[in-house]
Amino acid sequence: MILQLFPKRPDHLLADSKEMKRVLADLLVAKAANAIDEMMNWFESLKDAKDFRLGHYFDIIRQLDEAGQPHLIRLARDYLPSTNLPLAEEQRLWTKISRYWSEIAGLYAACLERAQLDPKGKGVDAFKPSMPLAAARAQAARRIQVKWLAFHYGPIDDGLWRTMGQAYLAAEAAGYAQKLLQIYPAQRGLTSVAQQYLHAIVLFTSSMDSLLPGQIEIVDRLITHFLPRFVLAADCRPDSVYWVDAAAGSVPARLALSPGLARPGLRFFSPGTALAKLEELIQLVEHGEVPADINLGGDFPPNVLLPVLRHLRLYWTVQAPQRRHQRHPVKTKMAVLHGFDASYRVFSGALPGLDANREDEVWLVENVSLGGFRACLRHSPGDPLKLGTLLCLQPEGGDNWLLGVVRRFNRLSGEHASLGIQLLSRQAQSIELRPRRSGFAAVIGLPGIWLRDGSGSGLVRLLLPQGGFNLRESLEFNSAGQRHMLVPAELEESGGDYEIGRFHNPTATA
Repeated sequence: MILQLFPKRPDHLLADSKEMKRVLADLLVAKAANAIDEMMNWFESLKDAKDFRLGHYFDIIRQLDEAGQPHLIRLARDYLPSTNLPLAEEQRLWTKISRYWSEIAGLYAACLERAQLDPKGKGVDAFKPSMPLAAARAQAARRIQVKWLAFHYGPIDDGLWRTMGQAYLAAEAAGYAQKLLQIYPAQRGLTSVAQQYLHAIVLFTSSMDSLLPGQIEIVDRLITHFLPRFVLAADCRPDSVYWVDAAAGSVPARLALSPGLARPGLRFFSPGTALAKLEELIQLVEHGEVPADINLGGDFPPNVLLPVLRHLRLYWTVQAPQRRHQRHPVKTKMAVLHGFDASYRVFSGALPGLDANREDEVWLVENVSLGGFRACLRHSPGDPLKLGTLLCLQPEGGDNWLLGVVRRFNRLSGEHASLGIQLLSRQAQSIELRPRRSGFAAVIGLPGIWLRDGSGSGLVRLLLPQGGFNLRESLEFNSAGQRHMLVPAELEESGGDYEIGRFHNPTATA
């Protein structure tokens, strides 16, 4: 009986303050990947820890999380230029970082749930002042999960939207959804539970499936900069674009789909004044200026920023982007080759037809338009196929080849993916180009693919190997007895192993 007068000590190593200090000190100097692995082990052990006072339990989680932030930043920097990483390493980093944010969100949510279920429990009073911080960190972790799913072009689980929506409503009911605070000591700016929910909505509705991971990171930072200008309201406004049912955890939907009857969890999203400020930023960047108050995570030249800014302008407008060409549903197969080298061989006539029974080279086409098509295929995490991949495609039953590039990428459930492919040319021709220096053609040729049906008046569009376009170097080639002299005009696009250049063709002589 006497023993029951004294509280039990927590059965966890980190309950000891000296041990906690030692662990934090070790994490500070550990390598980033090792530190995150160790923290994941501590997170796992804390799930089943008993007899902690809630305030003490939260404080341990908070300190571990703060110790992990510099390591997460380092790992994210390694991941974002992942075109140079082996696929296995890229997948390992993605899994490690995504799992961290999932686990830490769950631990903060467990603290809030414990306070709600047992408001007079041990240490709840000490925890109550920290509830807004715990809720904001949990919501921020879920929002970052949305970003990392965007990096991977994966579907966002309905459960994640439900958790974010219900956490937002719970914070509203508790009176701190809009409370601004600094969620991490080293992080600039203030945020709230409501702003983190809104951030996830803006990111989701900005069509990340057509952007590369580095571009998605720029978008995420631009959203942070403009976030106070967006509006999430209980009432539908004239400029409202999307709606969500936070209670049901619905995916944001355009108002073209009616939200139905009014209900407590219904919220409407509009760009507010963010679109006007984005237009001002575009004009500045077009003149070579990037405001110093925007934290983009690095210095980016205008030619890198402008495509991202113009993409956002398209998706932040009140009117939905219109398709240039009508789609038609089909069910057909296409044989596929990847990359510049294979495409060059095909359009030079050097590669025989493919065996259409080979599953890894055959895609199912679901709809087509004049500008391209959508295809479904088997795709595992280690598959090298990415956004921007150059494709050479042959329709089932045909002997013609098409040239295209992956413009949209969505991972589906299981080992499947849906791709949006833009057609570059239906009449491509492999050619050998010769650079002209001081009026003489070079002896060594440069391979190129002439996009014969994609050139404007007086212009020639060429697909070149990476690094093949030089604004200071003219080219020439012969085709069907004609000699073509090309003067470089502009670099239209740069992909993984190719470039598309536009050239003036002032003469075409026999």
